[in-house]
Amino acid sequence: MVKFFGVRELLELLRILGVEEFLSNLIRYIRDDYLRWEQFEKIARVASHSPQGVIELMPICDDELYTFKYVNGHPVNTQSRRLTVTAFGVLADVRTGYPLLVSEMTISTALRTAATSALAASCLARGGSTVMALIGLGAQAEFQALAFKAGLGIRKLQVFDVDPAAVAKFNANMRGLGMEVVSAGSIAEAVHGADIVTTATAAKRNAVILTSDMIGPGVHINAIGGDCPGKTELDRDLLARGRIFVEYLPQSRVEGEIQQLSVHSGITELWEVLAGKRPGRLSAADVTIFDSVGFAIEDFSLLRYLDDLSKTMNLHREIDLVPLLEDPKDLFGLLRALPASQPQRAGRAG
Repeated sequence: MVKFFGVRELLELLRILGVEEFLSNLIRYIRDDYLRWEQFEKIARVASHSPQGVIELMPICDDELYTFKYVNGHPVNTQSRRLTVTAFGVLADVRTGYPLLVSEMTISTALRTAATSALAASCLARGGSTVMALIGLGAQAEFQALAFKAGLGIRKLQVFDVDPAAVAKFNANMRGLGMEVVSAGSIAEAVHGADIVTTATAAKRNAVILTSDMIGPGVHINAIGGDCPGKTELDRDLLARGRIFVEYLPQSRVEGEIQQLSVHSGITELWEVLAGKRPGRLSAADVTIFDSVGFAIEDFSLLRYLDDLSKTMNLHREIDLVPLLEDPKDLFGLLRALPASQPQRAGRAG
């Protein structure tokens, strides 16, 4: 039997643990795995693009565990009341190839994306940052807000979205969660005075959400919306001005903000900063940019965390995804053991 976390099980976990505790623990799991970066077999995700969106597979493994995630990104889905992003993931044993755990990863992807954002900001943003601007209030927004509260102590949010319904949704969801939310009338108004700026827009196009003149010295930018070819959020002048950090350069230079650049020298992978191999912020005046597209190691961490929780909290289900055989060479024997079906007699027309 294979352990299974569906939407119901994950929501129960979050109810018991609390979203902020879950995020705080997940940040630690992701940090631990990034510090083991060189132990992983890594490839850029495999993407199948269409005019409507993208479907991707994201595999990674170390010597013991293998994971992959199936994930889509279809901004047009909201027009038919469907999610822009859906996903599921698998954790498997490298030694046998047997799946150990299958999980929903639609909610989980939002959680791990937010946890990664907070982890990066913890070593790139100025110390004592208290105010974050959040541009784009779609499905990721609340998770980002709570991760920055749990991981960095952010208490004030200055938010903007072109859709008033998204602003109303965000404000309603954040009520009572211990954060001050200020709705701005423009992007420039939202980012004014912010220590950290998170961009999380969904449109699949080369957009310019932030321009260099909007950003003062010392700001950390957490750019998570530009996550596939032809989809960007930051002005090239802002990229030229900032110190840029990515998850996995071979993937980011195709999908991230840095796809706009012809030269990728001087760009640092996040694991190098966490491991102390390369510097992050050099001065309080630096503009730092985390060009995040999402990488498979973060899904690995999430699935590993869920597997550990399954051993201490009996909330998962079990599914018979793999057959149990007395003789592993006799797969067909399962069919022979089926009860004989009764022949169906054809009726005669009266």
